[in-house]
This record gives sequence, structure tokens and C-alpha cells, in this order.
Amino acid sequence: MKLKEIAELVDAEFLNLPEKADEEVHTACAADLLSDVLAMRGEAALLITGEAAPQVVRVAGVMNMRAILYVRGKKPQRKDIVKWATQRGIVLLSTPLSTFETCGRLYVKGMRCSESSEIEFA
Repeated sequence: MKLKEIAELVDAEFLNLPEKADEEVHTACAADLLSDVLAMRGEAALLITGEAAPQVVRVAGVMNMRAILYVRGKKPQRKDIVKWATQRGIVLLSTPLSTFETCGRLYVKGMRCSESSEIEFA
């Protein structure tokens, strides 16, 4: 699914890198605890989160994620975090929807949490 299709599906806005709207993303994970994200084994290209702390972008970078989708209208408050994400090619999006609604809409359209349909935790 293209990032622009994800954005349209969940009423999200691009906070940076709109030129990457045609980039394909096939897997996602949803978490607010960064320790859960770091413990994941398996590919997840999109992080869905309600956590807007600066560390979220850094963790996404460590985990080689392509995009972060902030829920409930959240956004990074510091411009340097958006700049850091942009420099590393991490797309930031924000939706007014809840985590539950966001995940549900994406799941119905075929988004899964990994290629094996499960992400294992260490």
C-alpha cells in the first residue's frame, strides 16, 4: 500500500517528505511503549503510535522503519525531530483517529504486522 493511500484511508496529513507519498509499505506495528518496538523481530515498515516523544523517531530509525503514523492528532513538538526524521528519510504522518480505528482501517485493506502475519517478541 502506498503511503498516500494510507494517509487517505486514515485521514492523515504528511508532516514531512510528501515526495515519498508513492513509497510502498506492506507491514506495520502499533505500539506506544518503545521497549515493545525495540523487542520486535520481523519487518515492520510503518510504526503506528500515540507516543510523540523525540525517542520515537530515533527508535524508528534504529528499526529501519520507513514511516511513523501518529494517532489522535499527535505530532512531534520539536522541529529538530522532524528535521532528523527528514534527514533519515523517515516519513511522519498524523491522523486524528484512535489507534484502534487506524489499525482496523489498515487491516481491512490488507495491511499486516509482518510477512508471517506475526511479529515475535524477544
